[in-house]
Amino acid sequence: MKATSRRAFLKASVIAPTLMAVHAAPVAAAAEPSAKSLKIACVGGHPDDPESSCAGTLALYAAAGHQVSVVYLTRGERGIPEKSNEEAASIRSAEAQAACKIIGAEPFFAGQIDGSTEITAAHTEAMAKLLAGMAPDLVFTHWPIDTHRDHQAASILTFRAVQTIKPRPELYYFEVNTGSQSQGFAPNVYIDVTPVLDKKKAALLAHRSQNGESIWSRHHEPIAIWRGREAGVPMAEAFVHLNRETKSGRLPGV
Repeated sequence: MKATSRRAFLKASVIAPTLMAVHAAPVAAAAEPSAKSLKIACVGGHPDDPESSCAGTLALYAAAGHQVSVVYLTRGERGIPEKSNEEAASIRSAEAQAACKIIGAEPFFAGQIDGSTEITAAHTEAMAKLLAGMAPDLVFTHWPIDTHRDHQAASILTFRAVQTIKPRPELYYFEVNTGSQSQGFAPNVYIDVTPVLDKKKAALLAHRSQNGESIWSRHHEPIAIWRGREAGVPMAEAFVHLNRETKSGRLPGV
């Protein structure tokens, strides 16, 4: 599908009107499957990153009949104290699979190691090959200005990979723990996830090893409420859409 026809289709689909329009009023829910199935890919640094950031949006897509794939750059090998890398990877991979089942997504693992991710030509090529095989229409990944190096790696590798995919998918950046991790995140797209908030929370809580209840109440529920207030709905997820057709304001002093 050519880029122009894809944009035209996205504007007519159930969820995409909000994704395509800057500061548009969010959709209420995914009511009916759209005429043609979209392919959605999401790339996160660790198990629980996609769930905490955009599980609601991914669940809306899946409920509308679209194909959703979640790529985990690592298996969270260093994410469980007193567990070996192998033990932690096994536990967190199973949690990721359970979370994806809740939101209706298929999980994939890119094979890098938690805390030791690299941005190299070889890893860029591997990510490009993985994503190209999914032929995504939309790709979600981390906002690149982030305090966690694995989040940075996931973002940059995804950006580089997307540039090589033909036709090029639309790219959206998500936030994770804004303020403590994501920095300077100024969204231009909002999605009302109120109808699927239970799925979003359940997907996050599937990561039992990460103390999901505390993370939800301290970080992700407040962010969902905050973005909801900005968008005029109870709960929302927010994104930065890289869209060359949307002109931003002038730089100060220029």
